[in-house]
Amino acid sequence: MARSIANVFKAYDIRGVYPSELDDELAYRIGRAFALYLKPRHVVVGRDMRVSSPTLAEALIRGLLDQGVDVTDIGLVSTDALYFAVGKYGFDGGAMVTASHNPAEYNGFKLCREEAQALSLDTGIGEIRDLVLRGEFPEPERRGIRYQRDVLDDFAEHVLSFIDPTVVKPFTIVVDAGNGMGGIIAPKIIGRLPVRIIPLYFELDGRFPNHVPNPIEPENVRDLQRAILENRADFGIAFDGDADRMFILDEHARFVGGDMVTALVAKALLEKHPGARIVYNLICSRAVPEVIRQYGGVPIRSRVGHSFIKALMRQHDAIFGGEHSGHFYFRDNWYADSGIIAAVTVIELLSREGVTVSQAIAPIDRYYRSGEINVEASDFAAVLQALEEHFRDGQIDHLDGLTVEYPDWWFNARPSNTQPLLRINVEANTPELLRAKTEEVLAVVRRVTGKSAR
Repeated sequence: MARSIANVFKAYDIRGVYPSELDDELAYRIGRAFALYLKPRHVVVGRDMRVSSPTLAEALIRGLLDQGVDVTDIGLVSTDALYFAVGKYGFDGGAMVTASHNPAEYNGFKLCREEAQALSLDTGIGEIRDLVLRGEFPEPERRGIRYQRDVLDDFAEHVLSFIDPTVVKPFTIVVDAGNGMGGIIAPKIIGRLPVRIIPLYFELDGRFPNHVPNPIEPENVRDLQRAILENRADFGIAFDGDADRMFILDEHARFVGGDMVTALVAKALLEKHPGARIVYNLICSRAVPEVIRQYGGVPIRSRVGHSFIKALMRQHDAIFGGEHSGHFYFRDNWYADSGIIAAVTVIELLSREGVTVSQAIAPIDRYYRSGEINVEASDFAAVLQALEEHFRDGQIDHLDGLTVEYPDWWFNARPSNTQPLLRINVEANTPELLRAKTEEVLAVVRRVTGKSAR
């Protein structure tokens, strides 16, 4: 068991193949360990549509109850609806049974404490892992009581409170739920707006018969692209498996990066909250802080990862935070991420401005980006040192890995939190400069690692 446990406790969640790495017995132990670590009186548990989610949820709940914790079961929900329930109703913590965008054989848990503060390896998951390994669970004075609650109507009202639904125009929107939780969330929330939804794969099916619910991979949005063009839709929206991440495609079926969506949401919120602070991660386009300043906001640069972004948001009372990966965080959502809040915010912005997605993006998307390039590496320090030496005439910082900036281009190279990979992002003012500088960066990396980009 020790080897499988070491594998399933990740930087930001608990995740593994069911049942070879993560089974019902381990889920039960995680429930008891979560209770021992957090010492909550009452927690909430939700689950996604994966085939193994009902039995894993039952095992987790049994562990919590046996450790003396009351549990409210909210059933099939998106992860952001789980965070909403924790914050809105004042639960001491929450657990979502999901493996997010991973293939069908995976499952896992996203855990949070009060006010939807997510646990990471350094803030609880590591301690829960150690309690599971120890396997010593003292008998409580009482067994917990189980309750059930439907939260989706309240969640829909909460999401729509971020916008004025009366200004929304009658867009035609193709929504790809990927057989994930977006199939419940989209009609419940976007369906309340005066728009026409063309649904793709709204049927909940944890086997994912159509495509893996990971929209950041090009092959997983091909059906959405086709449907946008065939239906002459105004744009498309894709959700990942647990529907906490959201991606937009424009009216020409072109993928819009998460950093560009961050810029759009920032613009929309700054029109309502002048002078607000907004957090963005350091591999977002330079356009993001430029847009924030342009519309009177204060940009705050962050390391990659939700724990860093949320900490900065709380520290600076930032109204919003965004990542290139499709995670969007809102102060008035207990600093938790929500793809659906970002989606309705963009719908309202497009309606108010009377523009298409491509027209909204055009003045913002002024640079050329490599996208994330992954290279296998065992000695991260040696690679970063070589890069810093080669590009020593640039402006250098070490906030997250290595960032080197020049007036007309920049790059970041940082170790992955979860794999032996160096993640590289390059941005430049022209496509020619992007190609040249990306190759220059990769040549240095190849010289040290002997590996080519994946």
